Order: sequence, then C-alpha cells, then structure tokens
Amino acid sequence: MVPQCLDGFQHFFAKLLSCCDLDLHRPARGIGDPERLARETVFSVSEIEALYELFKRISSAVVDDGLINKKDFRLALFRTNRGESLFADRVFYLFDTKHIGVLGFEEFARGLSVFYPNAPIEQKIDFSFKLYDLKQQGCIEREQVKQMVVATLAETGMNLADVVIEEIITKTFAETDTKQDGKIDKEEWRNLVYSHPSLLKNMTLQYLQEITITFPSFVFHSQVDDT
Repeated sequence: MVPQCLDGFQHFFAKLLSCCDLDLHRPARGIGDPERLARETVFSVSEIEALYELFKRISSAVVDDGLINKKDFRLALFRTNRGESLFADRVFYLFDTKHIGVLGFEEFARGLSVFYPNAPIEQKIDFSFKLYDLKQQGCIEREQVKQMVVATLAETGMNLADVVIEEIITKTFAETDTKQDGKIDKEEWRNLVYSHPSLLKNMTLQYLQEITITFPSFVFHSQVDDT
C-alpha cells in the first residue's frame, strides 16, 4: 500500500511540475547570492556583480533566455566561431556540471574562477588535467595528448608534420611517465606542470582581473560591500 501511495504522489508531483513549467535540472536564473559566490570562488563581491553584467551580455546575444549555450561560450570567451573547438568545448563541458548543454550564472562564475590570474595553481593543475583526460578515467593517454595538440595547432593556424608531433609526444611521455605504464596520472601531470609552467598559459584569462573596470555600472550601484 505504501509503495502505491508513493507512486501516486510522485505522479502527482510530476504533473504539478509539468503544469507549472518547472525544470529542476535547469540552472537557476539571476545572480543568486553574490556574497556566497565570492566566498566560494576567488572573486570579490564587486567582481561577481560585474561578472554578472558580462554573463547577461553573453546570454542575451542571440536569445535573451538568461543562459549560455556552447556556441555563445566559444564566441565570447575564446573568440572563435568555428564549428568545433576541442579546447573550448572541453572547457564548456567542465563548466556545465549538470551536463544539460547550457550554463546558468553560478556555473559560469564558478568555472571562470579557475581562470582568474591569481587563482591557486593547484586548481589550475586539476582543471587542466581534466581537460586532457578526455575519457574521464583519471589518467591521460598518449592518444588524448595527441588529440589536444593537433586540435590546438589547427585552431592557431599552425601546421606540424605528424612525425614531429609524435616526437614531441614521445619526449613528453619519456619525461613525465615515471611509472612507465603508458599514461600520465594526476601526480605525474602535476610534476610536469611545475617543471614547465607554460603548460598553464591557457588557464589564465587576464581580463578577469579588470572585470570591474570593463563592467563598472552594476558595481557602482551594488548593495553589498566587499570585505
């Protein structure tokens, strides 16, 4: 009897959500709680508020729905309107924690936090490792490195012979794969990054440090003081 009652309640609740046009999986609209976001990211409250101005501009560029899709994201943050961009698409995938194909403001702000110039290096290392871990298996295989290298070269207009790319990857694995198991784990990736900091070059967006200058209007009318 109890299971039947529960089934009936679930059916009723589903109908209620449908009638009210609610979707519990879609990101919340609006800025939310800027103080909480500031505590949980590297941004100040003023920067969160200014970032929301950027978010509104991006999300309303085509359809003013308060959400950012992958195409909007590529064009606004990575200045590319290519049909595919492996790096930009991987970044979007990691931002889109609900994996529904659109970003709400909170996901946008939390994701961008790691690209802030002064974000902790460990956060950047963790994020960059996930970028290369295309299969989400906790390690980076040789073929995954090649995919990212080839895609990055193509997006920057550079062409290298396949034999040269293979040589670069072979040298990288010879230096990095200390366990000699044909893959790079998180610890080996961290050691590689500390030896070659330039690997994190793409993990910093300098303009985020000037976001309150770029979008000052909302900050000037802020209801919250930075502490």
